[in-house]
Amino acid sequence: MRDPYVALSIQTTGLHPSTARIVTIDAVTFTADGEPVDSFFTVVNPVKDPGPRHLYGVPRAEIEAAKPYGHFLKTLCTLLDGRTLIAHNAPQTWGFIVSESKRTLKARRRKRGGRRRRGVGHVPRPVAVVDTLGAARRESIFVTDTRLRSLAHQLGYDVSEQASTSRAAQPAAELTREDTLLVARLYFERFRNTEAVSDPRDLKADRFGLQRSLIRVDAAAAARKDNPGQFQGKLKPGMEVVVAPEIARDPDDIIHAVVDHELAYSEKVTRTTSLVVCNEKIPKRGKGMHAHRKGIPLVTDEEFMRLASMNP
Repeated sequence: MRDPYVALSIQTTGLHPSTARIVTIDAVTFTADGEPVDSFFTVVNPVKDPGPRHLYGVPRAEIEAAKPYGHFLKTLCTLLDGRTLIAHNAPQTWGFIVSESKRTLKARRRKRGGRRRRGVGHVPRPVAVVDTLGAARRESIFVTDTRLRSLAHQLGYDVSEQASTSRAAQPAAELTREDTLLVARLYFERFRNTEAVSDPRDLKADRFGLQRSLIRVDAAAAARKDNPGQFQGKLKPGMEVVVAPEIARDPDDIIHAVVDHELAYSEKVTRTTSLVVCNEKIPKRGKGMHAHRKGIPLVTDEEFMRLASMNP
């Protein structure tokens, strides 16, 4: 294959694939050297109220005139099948593609009375999914604003602000294509050798539709022992562990250790949380910040793995 990579950017009506819909799709295929080959852009009709325009930047009349997602499914399969997909915040981007594709296929089967027919498309089948946001975290690059342009700006790229008057005036096709080319640049120039790659077969939707690792989704839903309370220097079965994004290790390494030692994995910091794995001493965002404010102990990823090794 001349172009084994495809970078993908989308605009959506909200954050979660389980409830929001795609409004624009932009994709560019690349050679192994990072040279662009083919490209595709379309506006998508979400077939529901898209909500306020500032979420996606496309005029409502343009959305209403567009085709629904199912009209483009076969094209997306052609673009994504057999290629390595590059995306920023891949759990969300890939999550939207999977959710929209499954929703389309389910509607088609229902329309045909459950009968299957060849040639109607399938959930796209990339060979791998690369996440540039995850790659940044593996290199201990933590940003308060996790959006693509904010990360690029912190890395020294000369890019316009994520939200600005000039960007708001640009056509959606230009905006989304800029993001697609930028995410590809980050991968080829900065993160190509960073481990932030997933096999799509090892991913599944969490309750929000985000495509997470199997171990992560299953651990969050697993039965758990009684919680002995907050961490006080030693891990105990039943302790509730939350993993913040601000760690250098693969989060799945931490979650595997949680499961192996009969701890309880949770996605959300609550009053029952025993400890939070976070590499920032004074977190300024997200789970680590909430834990710090609630007086919940924070431990680094390496410290947690050391503690886990002491509790065989």
